[in-house]
Amino acid sequence: MREEILVIDDDEKILSMLKRSLSFEGYQVRTAINGKSGLNEMIEKDPDLVILDRMMPELDGIEVCRRIRAGGSLVPIIMLTARDEIADRVTGLDAGADDYLMKPFALEELLARVRALLRRGQESIERIGKQDKAVVLQYEGVKMDIRSREIVRDGNSIELTTKEFELLKLFLQNPRHVLARDTIMERVWGFDYSGESNVLEVYVGSLRQKMEEYGGVRLIHTVRGVGYVMRKEG
Repeated sequence: MREEILVIDDDEKILSMLKRSLSFEGYQVRTAINGKSGLNEMIEKDPDLVILDRMMPELDGIEVCRRIRAGGSLVPIIMLTARDEIADRVTGLDAGADDYLMKPFALEELLARVRALLRRGQESIERIGKQDKAVVLQYEGVKMDIRSREIVRDGNSIELTTKEFELLKLFLQNPRHVLARDTIMERVWGFDYSGESNVLEVYVGSLRQKMEEYGGVRLIHTVRGVGYVMRKEG
């Protein structure tokens, strides 16, 4: 059975191009010209992945993303944005997007990210299906229950997006070990780090902010020129 992708964008040219390109790659493609019709498509049939434009009139991509997550759907979401500011990207990630891509984008990169998210989603389903008990990861007051997806730090609950959860899980599985950028990208995103995109930096910044919201000391540190490490310093 072919995987189904829903594309939500108010630009008819982009809709047409993505439908043609994704169909050529073997995916079933549905399209929606605005946020409201996109949500209606979600209600009619839950797709395997959503490609969502951030800037749309009336109901923008941020609100669409929030409503999809509020409805309990864990469908992978790639947000397309013409904005280059870090704050705008963080807003998209906080709303529940799994990845973002700047417009104009290279079709090859979009397809690579689509394949990676679909692959990661299938691996997660298979892994959860094999588990027969809760798996808990802990380090320096941070506790993660993989089955329930609950994260607590020093008694305070932390809400994370799907990719933030996977990123924190990787750090908790490898405390005090320096993780290279390309290793993190491959393990969390499923594609090789190009050295040009700053998606990892955006996610780490967002994760740090949520982890330190209640006054906790920084646990995720930058190792200049290499990557990141989870450890308690001082």
